[in-house]
Amino acid sequence: MLLLVAGGCGVRGPGGGSAATGGLPAGGPGAASAPSQGASAGVTAGGAGASAQASHTSLPPLSPPARVTVGMKAVPSDAGALIGMEKGYYRELGIEIERLDFKTGQDMINALATGHLDVGFTVTAAGLFNAMSRNVKMKIVADKGYNIPGKGYYRLVLRKDVASQVRDFKDLKGKRLAIVGVGSLDEIALDRILRKGGLTTRNNPDIKVLSSFPDIVVALANGSIDGGMLIEPFVQQAIQKGVGDPWKDPSEYEDNAQIAIIVYGTSMIERPDVANRFMVAYLRSLRDYNDAFMKNKNRKEIVDLLARVSTVKDAALMDSMLPAGLNPNGYVRMKGIQSDIDWYAERGMLQGGPLKAEDVVDNRYVEEALKVLGRYE
Repeated sequence: MLLLVAGGCGVRGPGGGSAATGGLPAGGPGAASAPSQGASAGVTAGGAGASAQASHTSLPPLSPPARVTVGMKAVPSDAGALIGMEKGYYRELGIEIERLDFKTGQDMINALATGHLDVGFTVTAAGLFNAMSRNVKMKIVADKGYNIPGKGYYRLVLRKDVASQVRDFKDLKGKRLAIVGVGSLDEIALDRILRKGGLTTRNNPDIKVLSSFPDIVVALANGSIDGGMLIEPFVQQAIQKGVGDPWKDPSEYEDNAQIAIIVYGTSMIERPDVANRFMVAYLRSLRDYNDAFMKNKNRKEIVDLLARVSTVKDAALMDSMLPAGLNPNGYVRMKGIQSDIDWYAERGMLQGGPLKAEDVVDNRYVEEALKVLGRYE
């Protein structure tokens, strides 16, 4: 399930931090609400020079440098790591990043809990929340992807020749719809869509589970499914191949959804100096991303950079993709986190007592980074 944002266990290096609230407003990516509003291995940080937004921060670099292991797949929504690694933002603060890949999201959660992984670029999961309920030192600390209204990068794509028959959510009844995992964010997202038409994934026998997003695009092309949950670049690929219709914008069915998240594991929380510096470099990278894709500043530079270091090697495809929302002020959408918690709880997948978003989200690292960088407008 959305394993494009997760990633095989490895070893971790030396050893930063911990829970508040926080939210992302409904407005543009530059606006961050105050916390009370709640709403392949061995890749090393390095790269060219510094950012246009102040080449140095007020934080001195760590000495000796600290190694930070990060579970990710180098997809475009990993821009907060990829840009900073390539432009030297992490290195400037004394952080050396090692990327690790994981076969499953649960493997990543286990590695975060045991200290074999410092940072996870991932999505919510019952296993993550259950570990937190057992007081394992793990926290959701920052945004790694949400749908921008009118530009949803993760959405239901219908087969082009059936899209005209599906005018409203209730018309999805009986349609063959695909996801890449059950009991996961993919099923959560599709379930929310179906509920808008009085349906659910539980009472729809035509839900198909395919092994990957590329498989969903192939299934759309050969007519074996009527639609599927896709993430970029596969949304754009389906459209360009003439087999997919982006149908309704996700703002019509998932206006508060938090698609992907950054999680600090035990080993990062125990190193606050490292954790805070990582977040400063991460937010600097997100600001470059937002400058490029939301303000059209240095767009070609960032498109070329991501095409060079991410899994999407075609710069033209990168440039045409619907951009992931990446909050340059860091906060996750609290309503989206709570909605995920509630979905897992309704299905009996959570252990322990009631869980609130405030129990699993820790905004102190974002807030410390904002003290250094100021807010992005």
